[in-house]
Amino acid sequence: MPSAAPRPILYPLFLSLEGRRCLVAGLGDVGRRKLAGLLACGPASVLVLDTRRAEQLSDEAVALLADPRVLFECRSCAPADVRDRTLVFAATGNAGENARIAALCREAGILCNCASAPDLGAFSVPAVARRDGLAAALSTGGASPALARRWRHELEHWLAPRARMVRLMGRLRPLVLALHAETGQNTRLFRALAASPLQNWLAEGDLESCRRWLLAELPPVLHVHIAELLDDLA
Repeated sequence: MPSAAPRPILYPLFLSLEGRRCLVAGLGDVGRRKLAGLLACGPASVLVLDTRRAEQLSDEAVALLADPRVLFECRSCAPADVRDRTLVFAATGNAGENARIAALCREAGILCNCASAPDLGAFSVPAVARRDGLAAALSTGGASPALARRWRHELEHWLAPRARMVRLMGRLRPLVLALHAETGQNTRLFRALAASPLQNWLAEGDLESCRRWLLAELPPVLHVHIAELLDDLA
C-alpha cells in the first residue's frame, strides 16, 4: 500500500476572540459544543444558522441561543454570512453543506473549521485543559479525537497544582514590573522564580517555605506584599 503524503504541520495558536464576530452553522451536538466554546471566550457576536426552527432544537441549544450575543436565523449559510467573520464553524449534519461553507470561507479568506471533513477547513480545535489562567491544548492531528479527549482529562489533573504557581506569578509580575528595574534584573528574577521549588511547595500547601524563599529572593520593597501574594494558594 503506498504511503500517504505527510500532513502539513498545524500552527498552534491561542486566539483572543474578544470583540470578534463569529459564525456557527448547525446546532447539532458538534455545533452546540463549538458555540459553547466560543461564548466562553468573549466574542462580540455569534451568528448561528440552522435549517430547523428554534422550537425544533434541543433544550441545550435553546439555552445557548438565549445569550444576548447570539443571533439565530433559521436558514442556510449565504456567501455574505462568512464575510468579516473571525472564525466560522461548518457543523451542519450535511457533509456537502459543510464543504460548501468551507469553500465560501476559502474564497473569502476566512478561517473555517469543517466538522465533517477537517482537511477542507483551515483549522482544527484542540482538546483544551484549563485550570484558572493556565491552559494546555492538545491535538492528535485528527488521528484520534477520542484520545485527545482522554488525555485532556489527564492534563487537567497535571495542571491543577501548577495553576497555583500561575496565580502567584500573575500577582507578582505586575508588582515587579512596577519597580521599573532594568530588564536584565527582571529577567534574572523571573527565571529564578520559574526554576525555584515554589511550585512544589504550593502543590504541597507549604506556604511557610514559599514565604521564606520570597523573603530571601524578592527585592525588599516587595516584602510587604508577600502575605497577599500567598493568600488562598494553600
